[in-house]
Amino acid sequence: MIHLPFKQFSQWQQVAFSAALIERMLPNYVMFSEVENTGDSKVLRNQLDLVWQWLDKKNRVKINYDAQFIKLEEQTPDPELFDSFGVFPAVDVCMAILSLLQIMQDKDSDGAASVSRLSQNSVSYFCELELSQVEEGEAVTDSSIAEHPLMQWEVATQNELFDYIKNSPEEKKTGQLAKALVLEEGMSNLGIEI
Repeated sequence: MIHLPFKQFSQWQQVAFSAALIERMLPNYVMFSEVENTGDSKVLRNQLDLVWQWLDKKNRVKINYDAQFIKLEEQTPDPELFDSFGVFPAVDVCMAILSLLQIMQDKDSDGAASVSRLSQNSVSYFCELELSQVEEGEAVTDSSIAEHPLMQWEVATQNELFDYIKNSPEEKKTGQLAKALVLEEGMSNLGIEI
């Protein structure tokens, strides 16, 4: 569905794109965490805040990646332990942050593509679930998922974000505006109000 040419992006651009996309995903983890009374969304919020600070080249923070990986692993839910749909988008958020931290360590990783895919997968799975309840007994097709308003919004958001970052300077303000761009609707990628 979404195949953006991340290879043309610098490491900074990949990190900025990924961090902005995760801003749209994080409320899914927060909601899961509150409903299931598990995990600490503040840990993930802090990790994302560290990334935004890292993107400010003038005041770049040092990050202890090993410590961040351990903290993230402790907050990642085990899908086998939960019956609710919410566990899957919550895992996707954790996997996306893991990919983001990997880009920061290795500029040649395909982390931005992974984050893009994880966000898209959350939306796709949610749309499939919603459509299967509406169209009882009918098979949900790829085209019906692609036509779902949430999936169309996801594709449009990722394309707009990609174009914005591609054409903007690598500076703190670009990161702030990218974050504002993806949050202007006030909803997560699954339509959860922020």
